[in-house]
Amino acid sequence: MDSKLQVISGAYRGRKLMLPRSARPTQNMARAAVFNMLGEILLEPFSKLNAWDAFAGSGALGVEVLSRYTGSTVIFTDTSPDAVRAITENVHGVDWARYKIDASDAATRIWKYGPRVNLVFVDPPYEDARVGIDFVANLADSVRAGTIVVQEIEKVVPYSPDETKWEILRDKTYGRARFLILRRHNLC
Repeated sequence: MDSKLQVISGAYRGRKLMLPRSARPTQNMARAAVFNMLGEILLEPFSKLNAWDAFAGSGALGVEVLSRYTGSTVIFTDTSPDAVRAITENVHGVDWARYKIDASDAATRIWKYGPRVNLVFVDPPYEDARVGIDFVANLADSVRAGTIVVQEIEKVVPYSPDETKWEILRDKTYGRARFLILRRHNLC
């Protein structure tokens, strides 16, 4: 489906993004705000971003990483055939070595992808808030110390991540969406 969603910045700035039929994408303004916050956090820690757009939908968050960070790689996971088609269209023309599209449930891929990435986007459908909450809890046991997680959840859902595992770097609300930017504590 055609949309008003587009890449905000970088090499693919202005590129229109296709949406799967059932998508609730992170809107342009909220996505810009998230990447502005991330820009401050990601200045030093990583020489190369290896990101995972775990509940990818349109893949807008992952495509934004590919656009903004030269040399970055992104893994997109989603179970919806419509989402996989949209992601495939949205990465058209991007060097195929920089991304992987996996038509799988992100929760079943935690141990496969968690250790390989240093940035994870967690944005399941709002009606499946528990899926995202459980995903972040389970992800803590597979990622390396310092890994950054951007979690989007509907603001009315009462939630706080396990602060023994995650440092909360930012907690911001934009419209219906609450964004938490978390960093995995050093493993003891």
